Amino acid sequence: MNTPVSGTPRLVLRLEALAVLIASVTGYASLGESWVLFGVALLLPDVAIIAYSAGPRVGAAVYNAFHSYLAPAMLATCAHFTSSAMLWALSLIWIAHIGMDRALGLGLKFASAFRDTHLGTVGRPAPTA
Repeated sequence: MNTPVSGTPRLVLRLEALAVLIASVTGYASLGESWVLFGVALLLPDVAIIAYSAGPRVGAAVYNAFHSYLAPAMLATCAHFTSSAMLWALSLIWIAHIGMDRALGLGLKFASAFRDTHLGTVGRPAPTA
């Protein structure tokens, strides 16, 4: 059974996400990179929604892969070892996207449906007959 987090833990998770968003945007600002790049790349992880055309199980797996901090953390590690400002910028934009989504209550997806997340159900409940 998919049970999202609720109450105070949910609030804490959303506030942590807001802190991650603020920290990543602050880090990005210190790089001096283009804000146009930031604006364009900020929504790129949402392209993963296309995977839902293959069904909710595949969609959730792909969406979660693009909305977990693991991949941008690996990208940031590569940025560190290669001294690549562009990789740093992209990792911070990706982290900002995840922080933004989670601060808004858009969590990692359960395989049951797109609206079912670890932070609760997205949108209005379906009308009952």
